[in-house]
Amino acid sequence: MEVDREDGRSQNQLRPLACSSNILHRAHGSASWSQGDTKVLAAVYGPKAGTKKNENPEKACIEVIWKPKTGQIGKLEKEYEMILKRTLQSICILTVNPNTTTSVIIQVVNDDGALLPSAINAACMALVDAGIPMRHLAVSICCCVARSGLVILDPTKLEEQNMKAFAYLVFPNSVHSVLPEGSLSVQGEPIENGIITSVTHGVMSVDDYFYCLEQGRAASTKLSDFLRRNLQQQSTDSSKAG
Repeated sequence: MEVDREDGRSQNQLRPLACSSNILHRAHGSASWSQGDTKVLAAVYGPKAGTKKNENPEKACIEVIWKPKTGQIGKLEKEYEMILKRTLQSICILTVNPNTTTSVIIQVVNDDGALLPSAINAACMALVDAGIPMRHLAVSICCCVARSGLVILDPTKLEEQNMKAFAYLVFPNSVHSVLPEGSLSVQGEPIENGIITSVTHGVMSVDDYFYCLEQGRAASTKLSDFLRRNLQQQSTDSSKAG
């Protein structure tokens, strides 16, 4: 049984992707990420000396500031800041620059669904552009459970509003890592089989959740390939420009 989507996509088909880095001259690192009509900009400033209150001075601190397209920041945006901060802290190597703060600014340009995953993907690219030490990259995807029980990937805003439940999932993007080989597995399980962040909204069954994980992990492979190709191309372009 196939779901009828307004834009004609299949249930597992992602919207067109676009990204670029080093787009803001005053930031230490920056990137834009688009999925369909959803677009987010990310800027990284730092690391700067000193950590925020209640942070461990023996480690680097990640600060996330979310800027909506219009209006003031609300409860949902505060939740996004917290999720993004915890996700970035888990993939950055916080012991390299202790007692410093790196600020990640997220600017929403347009929201047509899957906004938080787009912001996470943009932030990862901006951190790479800024040269922040990272264990590995990460890619994020939104999986929705329709009222019919079907699972769809990368929903538009209208689809999100009509779904029974949805999950924001963040996966390691590959086994390629700056850490020693022994760090590429957790309890014997390869890192690419793991999950970094999982946030659900609405009510879904355990079977639906695991199916979301399965479909999300498959989609993360496509996102990882796209991310890696773009980073390699931009690295090549920068070398030629130099």
